[in-house]
Amino acid sequence: MIGVGPFITIPLIVHAAGGPQAMLGWIFGAVLAICDGLVWSELGASLPRAGGSYEYLKEIYGPKRLGRMASFLYVWQLTFSSPLSIASGCVGLAQYAAFLWPALNTTIATHSFNWQLPFFGSITPELKITGATLLAVIACALAVALNYRRIDRIGRLANFLWGGVVLTLAWVIFAGLTHFNRALAFDFPPNAFTLDAPFFTGLGAAMLVATYDYWGYYNSAFLGGEVQNPGRNLPRSILFAILFVAIIYIVMNIGILGVLPWRELDQAAQTNTSTYVISTMMQRLYGSWAGQLAAVLIMWTAFASVFSVMLGAARVPYAAALDGNYFRAFAHLHPTSRFPDISVLVIGTIAACFCFLQLRDLIAALVVIRLLIQFISQTVGLILFRRMRPDVERPFRMPLFPIPALLSLGGFVYILFARPNHMRELRLAVALLIIGIIIYLLRALRRGEWPAHKLQLSSNKKADQFNFENSVRSRGE
Repeated sequence: MIGVGPFITIPLIVHAAGGPQAMLGWIFGAVLAICDGLVWSELGASLPRAGGSYEYLKEIYGPKRLGRMASFLYVWQLTFSSPLSIASGCVGLAQYAAFLWPALNTTIATHSFNWQLPFFGSITPELKITGATLLAVIACALAVALNYRRIDRIGRLANFLWGGVVLTLAWVIFAGLTHFNRALAFDFPPNAFTLDAPFFTGLGAAMLVATYDYWGYYNSAFLGGEVQNPGRNLPRSILFAILFVAIIYIVMNIGILGVLPWRELDQAAQTNTSTYVISTMMQRLYGSWAGQLAAVLIMWTAFASVFSVMLGAARVPYAAALDGNYFRAFAHLHPTSRFPDISVLVIGTIAACFCFLQLRDLIAALVVIRLLIQFISQTVGLILFRRMRPDVERPFRMPLFPIPALLSLGGFVYILFARPNHMRELRLAVALLIIGIIIYLLRALRRGEWPAHKLQLSSNKKADQFNFENSVRSRGE
């Protein structure tokens, strides 16, 4: 859960909410994560299998029916949403590098696209190429190179990178608490808590960013088949992680607001300085050496998160391809080191392309795509699963069912729609969903799978009838 997100997104949350009331985004984001964590906990305890959402969706909606398409669409969106997550870490790394080398902020080229989609309107991504952009692509290529090896070597490297993450987090929290200024932290603007349209759209945008930062609490569910006593340990790992990390994030960000004026953070969100706010804070407290050291540590943290996301993401399409429910090329293994080389290369290449997008667009697209295609269908699926499969053993049952699931579903819908310009990412997500459905149906037609198997059975019956009639006719003749 603890990656580069909280170090690069606080200006975005402050800008979205318009002041220190942005902390509501962290608080409500934590409540939403707990509600969704209860969904993952019950599914993980009831279906403790390797694969997480892939297995849940397949089992809930029927492995030979709608569940096959739902699990395909999960892997399909992950092929794009994981590179978005990787790219956001690479962009964050590169923008902190610009604190050390300001020349990286020099603009090389800019271009805005306007793609018209039938029935959905326009999608207008904005590309801005700077020296930092090129560094982000290089960081992505390095992550691919380090992942292009056996898993046992990768494990040692991941533990080494994690040490830097812990050190960075502890230092930022210590600095914020020991230099805390209450007047700065609670300098609310006029009408900060007026419950009008700007308040709710700002809260929705802040919760979207907080959701991005909290994600990862469900990762243990993807290893359900390897967890001892999953009925007890999976829910504990998920729910305790959310509570622990929520406390860390809220304390850290209140500490930052107690050192840096929120108006400065709001201004930073609209410039290239938006992501190296921690270095600015450390430089102001301890001197230039501290700002530079903070930049190095957060670059380390960013690369650690990029590395770990790529490590896990590359293995999901591989597993689905082995199951016969994704493109066959992803099932290829490196001939000597036996890791999914094609999957690593495809995920890394797409991520490198996404590095040319703006950080705020990367985060928004990532969250909206996953909520629409994965999280909502999984939450609805849990409610249906309770009704349709009461026979399944449930070592952990969601308290107050279905209230947390409904709150989770309502929170996801709120984030999707209660934001400025919300249709921009929704159009992209819906277009991606429709393309995925079309690809799945074409594959199903060719392979005789649901729902095309009914057409194939009908065709086979007609062919048998035709052959029978020809046989009778020939015997009569």
